[in-house]
Amino acid sequence: MSSSNGTIDSVDASTTPPPGWPSAPRPFKVAFLGWARLSMQAREGSGYNLSASELAAGLALMGHRVSYLRSGMDYSMRPGMFVRKHETWRGVDCYDFFNSPNLAPAAANFQRMAHEAACPNQTSMVLGWLDGVGAEVVHIHSLEGYSLDLVAEIRRSGRAVVVTPHNYWYCCPQVDLLHKEREVCMDYEGGQKCVGCLTPESGQRVLARRRREQTMTRVFGHAPYQSARHLWLFVKSRATSPRRQKRPIKWSPPPLDPEIGLGFEVRDASGHSGTVEHNLKIDEHDKIVTLGRSDVDQNERFLGATHHLKVLNEYGRRRTAGIDALNQANLVIPPSRFVLNTYLKMGLDPAKGRHLRLGQVHFDQLNRVARRSPYYGMRPWDASTATGPLRFAFHGTVRNNKGLEILVSAIPLLPKEIRQRCHFQIRAAGWDWTFRKRLSAYPEVQFCGGYDMLQLLASVGEFDVGILPHVWFENSPLVLLEHLHAGKFVIASRLGGPPEWIDEPRNGMLFPAGCPEALAACIERLVKGEVAIPSPREVHEASILRSYPDHVREVSSVYEEVLGRLHAPGNETGDQVAARRERPVLSSVPRA
Repeated sequence: MSSSNGTIDSVDASTTPPPGWPSAPRPFKVAFLGWARLSMQAREGSGYNLSASELAAGLALMGHRVSYLRSGMDYSMRPGMFVRKHETWRGVDCYDFFNSPNLAPAAANFQRMAHEAACPNQTSMVLGWLDGVGAEVVHIHSLEGYSLDLVAEIRRSGRAVVVTPHNYWYCCPQVDLLHKEREVCMDYEGGQKCVGCLTPESGQRVLARRRREQTMTRVFGHAPYQSARHLWLFVKSRATSPRRQKRPIKWSPPPLDPEIGLGFEVRDASGHSGTVEHNLKIDEHDKIVTLGRSDVDQNERFLGATHHLKVLNEYGRRRTAGIDALNQANLVIPPSRFVLNTYLKMGLDPAKGRHLRLGQVHFDQLNRVARRSPYYGMRPWDASTATGPLRFAFHGTVRNNKGLEILVSAIPLLPKEIRQRCHFQIRAAGWDWTFRKRLSAYPEVQFCGGYDMLQLLASVGEFDVGILPHVWFENSPLVLLEHLHAGKFVIASRLGGPPEWIDEPRNGMLFPAGCPEALAACIERLVKGEVAIPSPREVHEASILRSYPDHVREVSSVYEEVLGRLHAPGNETGDQVAARRERPVLSSVPRA
């Protein structure tokens, strides 16, 4: 295989279909749209990008020709918008759209609703790229970094459009339907409640900074530019900051452990709290966020509301434009029924919507590991015979929507005799020091930092029950599916999509989101044996799961379906044919 510089590269094993992999009866030219770098997978864009990247690679293995365009992240001092090929990753040709007027991710564009609703120049550039790669069907995983008028223009060009919403961006510019990122937003008030929901930096300042920093990094390299930048910031701070008189740093040693004189001796063990005093105190720099509480029927209350009927400002108009964009697509295929029902409630044409469950490579790996284990048919813990603690795990990040705050608040509520029969392993990516300090007194809690796919297979042997305490309307959470594929019992918030997978008490328990007391009660019921923890085999039997090859095969069949309808006699108008012939093709992609 020849590379771009004329040398011969070794064969990429990731593009060779493995034995038994499905083959496309008729390969299509497919274009994916998103904002994250496809090859970064979960490291940029989290679960959305992991899902999109694995699907793109799987379709390429089937024989489809897949191209990918990301927008809203790449900027240059070079004037104007342009597209440049970045790499070929696992058989997928990946391109970057430079100098998009719409910033990604969505929070950066929160004050630019006019650009997000319509941007004809950017849309024209994207259509030129689609012509250049010969796309027959366009699969949109995220329109962050693009404008909403793009969907209608792609359809007008004679192509099919499939949309997979991984969140609520089309009706909520905050993305998660969380007001101020703390509580579920139940009423937009015609868009008025959106005002001030997020307070990001000015879009123009973000654009200017990205142009400057990314151009300098490409010219001089990352390390030299960062060194020069830090030197400039230091000089600037010294020049502009008022001179301060140096004062000696005061340091007070922490008090002694009150039990320091006991050594190994244990006195009054039954009356002791079982905690350890580390003298880690919460100070003014530690931010403790109070998250909103949800009723147990919050899903039903949300779907029964009428907040989508009002349009009072640009956010309300933008929400209408988002639903109009979805209605221009051939098919909208979210991974959970709740997300589909939300968009139907907002005005999505029922004929356009379909629920498609996710499949992932690492889901299948977790599933096979569980089935091959000698403990597959054994229940992991029994309250009456246990000789060790019941092990719980939280996998996620420290972002508010994942609800780590709820778990951290629930653990101190547990009675001592319950807590001491537990072990909590917390794998949360991000700054978790405040959470660590708050739980430092409890020796049953272990913080392990973030996790990655390489660690995931082994980490499932470290716990018996997964905890998913999210406070937003989750879509099809990868963590939940990871736990179920691994044969793990799950305690989850009854909010968003997870109730579609949890069949109480066969594979999990549900509690009202944002309620630490309810989560603590669920933990206590398990420790007391009031709810039996099933074996991995029993969890699999109670769960509806989709394999990776079945997921890729199903999406391929969706393309075949929508293209079949599109190319049926009389479906393409003369205007569509003329527009496709007259539009300039982006045959050569300029480089920065």
